[in-house]
Amino acid sequence: MLTIEWSASDGWQKPHIGPFKNLSVHPASSALHYAVELFEGLKAYRGVDNNIRLFRPLNNMERMLRSACRAGLPSFDKEELLKCIKKLVEIEKAWVPNSSSASLYIRPTLIGTEPSLGVKKPSQALLYVILSPVGPYFSTGSFSPVSLWADPKYTRAWRGGTGDCKMGGNYGASIYAQYEALEVGCQQVLWLYGDNHQITEVGTMNLFLYWINENGDEELATPPLDGVILPGVTRQSIIDLAHEWGEFKVTERYLTMGNLTAALKENRVKEMFGAGTACIVCPVGRILYKGNVRYSSDQERA
Repeated sequence: MLTIEWSASDGWQKPHIGPFKNLSVHPASSALHYAVELFEGLKAYRGVDNNIRLFRPLNNMERMLRSACRAGLPSFDKEELLKCIKKLVEIEKAWVPNSSSASLYIRPTLIGTEPSLGVKKPSQALLYVILSPVGPYFSTGSFSPVSLWADPKYTRAWRGGTGDCKMGGNYGASIYAQYEALEVGCQQVLWLYGDNHQITEVGTMNLFLYWINENGDEELATPPLDGVILPGVTRQSIIDLAHEWGEFKVTERYLTMGNLTAALKENRVKEMFGAGTACIVCPVGRILYKGNVRYSSDQERA
């Protein structure tokens, strides 16, 4: 694992790569009491040529830097951190699976470690990176349709909050709703926002709707980056590729459950899918909303 210590008095210390081990932190550390922490997630893949590649890693470093600023944690040189991560992966390259359905997951984490109570910017912090081989995120497989539960009584994030940052608090607060989704037979929560039940994102992925829009245009639509959703690296990659193809309209726009319901009634929905580092690209098979199934893909019906 990679560890780098920081203090307000001395700045960043020399990076250290050593054996995986438990961390020793003071019981009053700000990460434990006030969630002064953040993390990232990216993957290393082994190609058919046996070379190991990271997928757009600088995008993750940039997002991590934005999260650090929002959390009151120290800034860092994103290129230098990426060099350290690449060195760690190089040392541990034997752990990168030789498989098209598996990869090496990379988890950079930054936590406040100041040994005192008080809601403030920490004077000490620790950045560390751990690795783990992973297969498909969902037990049903990489490309099996996933079922979603949409209930407006829960809100994941709000404008002006930290929904666009990869902070642990965003995930911890979602666990209760996630287990309620499981109780009604769904795998993930589709988070809604506002009185008009605006579609935002799913717990592990950004959401895309491929449809015929209200104007009769073939369109790939996804919610915009307005501070409520996480700016996914896979999300942006899909948008970039779709623009490059030029085969249909690509739009970042607001979508509501009302828009989706109307489109379903008029048979204008072609496909819904999610995208993220964990799940890569995953089709949506079913959406349960207000106790009724509002969307069911051809794969789900089959």
